[in-house]
Amino acid sequence: MYRYEAVQYVEHIGKADIDETLLGVFGEEADAVRIVRSAVRRYHREGNSEYAWWVVRVQGARLANFIVDSRSEKEFIVDLRTGELIEID
Repeated sequence: MYRYEAVQYVEHIGKADIDETLLGVFGEEADAVRIVRSAVRRYHREGNSEYAWWVVRVQGARLANFIVDSRSEKEFIVDLRTGELIEID
């Protein structure tokens, strides 16, 4: 059984490092996606202007199953056969 991580990254203006925050680990991918969507809404409500992105991935994986960023708010999944990002409508 897979475990899914929900992770937030924030790139701070004028700093070289990127903050990585584990939002949680879940048994169901849908639960991790819900947490990410909630974090995105909260980030915007709080008026944050720094670039951030969120991913859902299998725990320890290098590829994300679900991606959203603070600038476009478009959601993407990755086609693992091709490595291509596919926008979710």
